Amino acid sequence: MNLAEGVQIVSFAILAAMTIAAALGVVLFNNIVYSAFLLGGVFIGISGLYVLLNAGFVAAAQVLIYVGAVNVLILFGIMLVNKRQSFAPIKNAWVSQVATALVCLGLFALLSTMILATPWVLSDAPIAGDNAVVVIGLHFFSDYLLPFEVASVLLLMALIGAIVLARREYLPEEALSQDQTPALTLPERPRELVASSKK
Repeated sequence: MNLAEGVQIVSFAILAAMTIAAALGVVLFNNIVYSAFLLGGVFIGISGLYVLLNAGFVAAAQVLIYVGAVNVLILFGIMLVNKRQSFAPIKNAWVSQVATALVCLGLFALLSTMILATPWVLSDAPIAGDNAVVVIGLHFFSDYLLPFEVASVLLLMALIGAIVLARREYLPEEALSQDQTPALTLPERPRELVASSKK
């Protein structure tokens, strides 16, 4: 084992431990803001693993899309909701926790068996390396042009749907009950602010 292989093994161990610890924190923390921040740590750890696999473009896309867009969107959604009500205790919650643990252990055993049973043979195909962006672009606009355009249309439809759902004046009047706050206001606002605004 030379120095480069040793550095790769140590880097892989650190990144894997960080990713697993952050993933456990996402599931086990009661504070949802902490869970969202740890989810960003999971994404960054996965991007580091992509760097070790010589997939720089996928690592950059992981950071830009998941950390810079998806995780920030989750944090904004959590902070804008401003829900101050604490979680109510659930009767016999340990049953669902045990069932969830059994399902997770089953999935872990299944994936571990698949990893150990798969013959991981290195391919003789040339590695794109720094030319990965060029190769991916050529495939996107030649072999996979139709799925690429269909994904663009689906994203556009999701964006239009989000805009329509955000515009609350499009909701019919009979759908709004008397207990709800008027349109364009958050129903999760503190009651003292709502009472002062009505005066």
